Amino acid sequence: MPLRIATWNINSVRLRIDLVRRFIAGWSPDVLCLQETKTRNATFPHEELEAAGYRHRLIHGMKSYNGVAILSRVPFTAGRRKRWCERADCRYLVAKFERGLEVHNFYVPAGGDLPDPAVNPKFAHKLQFLEEMAGWFAARPNDAKKPMVLVGDLNVAPLETDVWSHKQMLKVVSHTPGEVDRLIRIGQTLRWIDAPRRFVPAEERLYSWWSYRARDWAASDRGRRLDHVWVTEPLAPALARTEIVKEARGWELPSDHVPVLIDIG
Repeated sequence: MPLRIATWNINSVRLRIDLVRRFIAGWSPDVLCLQETKTRNATFPHEELEAAGYRHRLIHGMKSYNGVAILSRVPFTAGRRKRWCERADCRYLVAKFERGLEVHNFYVPAGGDLPDPAVNPKFAHKLQFLEEMAGWFAARPNDAKKPMVLVGDLNVAPLETDVWSHKQMLKVVSHTPGEVDRLIRIGQTLRWIDAPRRFVPAEERLYSWWSYRARDWAASDRGRRLDHVWVTEPLAPALARTEIVKEARGWELPSDHVPVLIDIG
């Protein structure tokens, strides 16, 4: 069954519901995974998404911070939430679809500004979260044989070409060696395949995030690839296409992230 799966850190789904509708109208994902929804389940814009055809929804939200959602036009048979780092901060969901397909939606902590866990609790939290992800998947080696998709704002840009300047970013949170090493370890657990990099060679620059601090984000183009789509080996032959919707960064009142999508089938 052909399937288009998209991931987007929307940075407040209620504030940017018009952008969600615009993206849906233009790109028509079957499954849309959102991060940083910033709203409780009761105040999530259910009616708007229902009207857009997303009748199957799994929401894990909290007031003003974090929050993840899996929205689908096709039914899924089960969904699950999980705590990480012993916190109820709404950073993960998994939905199970027909034929055993699992879609895992993550929002990894950003980590603050100082890349030193001894003085920055936010960075310590991020490293712990990545460690737990690696340990959790490593404990499930047979899952490598399942059709699985991992998406989300992982808040790490692993390759030198995933940031605008590898040299200048080495001491900046999101591209430090400790974060990159942990993300690589997660990728090795189930031999995850970096789906967009199947289509865009590692030698080419690829970004999904541009800072609000830039006076002209498009002209400076100081981006980072923080948003990812990974698949397990059983899905590799079905990978058909990928797209990072860069134009969304230029929409009115944008998120600083843009959608990333893959076509399977």
